[in-house]
Amino acid sequence: MGASQVLILILFILLAYILPALGLYKMFQKAGIPAWTAFVPLLNTWNMLEVTGKPKWWFFAQFIPILGILFSYGIFLEFFRCFGKYKLYQQAAIVLLSFVYFPYVGFNSKDKFIGHEAGLALQGKKAVWREWVDAGIFAIVAATLIRTFFIEAYTIPSGSMEGTMLINDYLFVSKVAYGPRLPMTPVAVPLVHNTLPLVGGNSYTDAIQWKYRRLPGLGKVQRYDVVVFNFPNNDTAMAIDPAQDYYAAVRMVGRDAVWSQTKILTRPVDKKENYIKRCIGIPGDKIEVIDGIVYVNGQKGKIFPHQRIDYRVQAGQNFVLSQDYMEEHHILFRGGNPQQGFRLEMEYETSLEVSKLPGVVSVTPYVEARGDITGPSGQAVYPYNTSLFKWNQDNFGPVIVPKKGMTIDLTPENIALYRRDIEVYEQNKFELRDGKCYINGKEATQYTFAMDYYWMMGDNRHNSADSRFWGFVPEDHIVGKASFVWLSYGNAPDEQGMDAYTRKGIRWNRLLRGVGTLQQ
Repeated sequence: MGASQVLILILFILLAYILPALGLYKMFQKAGIPAWTAFVPLLNTWNMLEVTGKPKWWFFAQFIPILGILFSYGIFLEFFRCFGKYKLYQQAAIVLLSFVYFPYVGFNSKDKFIGHEAGLALQGKKAVWREWVDAGIFAIVAATLIRTFFIEAYTIPSGSMEGTMLINDYLFVSKVAYGPRLPMTPVAVPLVHNTLPLVGGNSYTDAIQWKYRRLPGLGKVQRYDVVVFNFPNNDTAMAIDPAQDYYAAVRMVGRDAVWSQTKILTRPVDKKENYIKRCIGIPGDKIEVIDGIVYVNGQKGKIFPHQRIDYRVQAGQNFVLSQDYMEEHHILFRGGNPQQGFRLEMEYETSLEVSKLPGVVSVTPYVEARGDITGPSGQAVYPYNTSLFKWNQDNFGPVIVPKKGMTIDLTPENIALYRRDIEVYEQNKFELRDGKCYINGKEATQYTFAMDYYWMMGDNRHNSADSRFWGFVPEDHIVGKASFVWLSYGNAPDEQGMDAYTRKGIRWNRLLRGVGTLQQ
């Protein structure tokens, strides 16, 4: 875990947990509640309900997605009424400034426990609906501010980052690491990303759009950071599967076939689907993939222990990997035989271990040959121009990652590589007429980039839709830095050899782990 991640984690724990809990500790003492329970989430709200006399179903309502936060804040507001705190500014402080207001009430000798009935008597008659509206407004405002400017919860939906990040890892993404991005689509339903829960449909309107702006942060995106960003190709999406690449589907089956099967959506930048990948290239870097190995600026890139790829294992006739061994080491059998070699998907550190097993002759990356544009991946790679670029997922590049202020000559190769950046991300009108380039109606032989860009790749290299397939990530698409996992659990096993990843239950060894420690 880097220094900035440690700082973010400490600040988050301090502001969100320790300081409010210290205040509750003193308030519980005043109320005659076992003070130590103030530090136990959920048990503390249960005890508050006991004191206030509110229905116990409020406790279980806290587990309802999105609405649960309203019930939690409602319990806090009712408990603070036991101390005579019922005015509007006091309720606002309870929700928005808990790290200050909780200790203030707890340690202030003037604030006494008077009981819930006495607190209600001081307040006077107030309609139940008004109480819920007040609590709901404060809760939504507080959660929205935290989510926008500080930290946001994110769930790993796919296996593209295995084995560093696993499906159903719940992590916090730091907005302050790179600076909080101000909302570009400001009119939206709070606390949801782009789709309304349960009923479906857009959770926003793009009638009002603001320019891209970012507040100062703790630093910039660094090479090898694990980053959450808006999927660049998601400006157009398929309603049946919005997270998938619409343009890839059109290339595979044709536009008419895609449009006949699903409703087509268009999305502004900050409402595109969120992806998580590792930043391999920062602005100005030269990126090349040679036989499955990434090279950055001519040097072999860092290989992480849990990085996954397919390997060819050459071994003797009697070589066998037991099912237990494959499950323990998260190995997937992809085919092969003793004569041709076995094809196994596994982590880099596991490949080193397998290479030392008795009977193993060699373990080498299983890659698509250079120049093979019809390899087993079955996918066209960026920029989809096989006459100029005979690339595939394992032999790709070199490409230069655009940097703000960098100027390129507009050659056929550069146009193929950077046209989407110029035309879509930087919103210029680009035309080719009679072999000449026109940008915003003027003939151009060069172009200077207005934004920084990044090259993102998944750690599960043969199962990742990343920059090799859709190009560069503009700076205005950056959401934040993956900081730490707060919850992780597996589903029922569904693939041979992956039981240790997918078996049901909480993955206790991953809880409250920094992303940096998971990749070591």
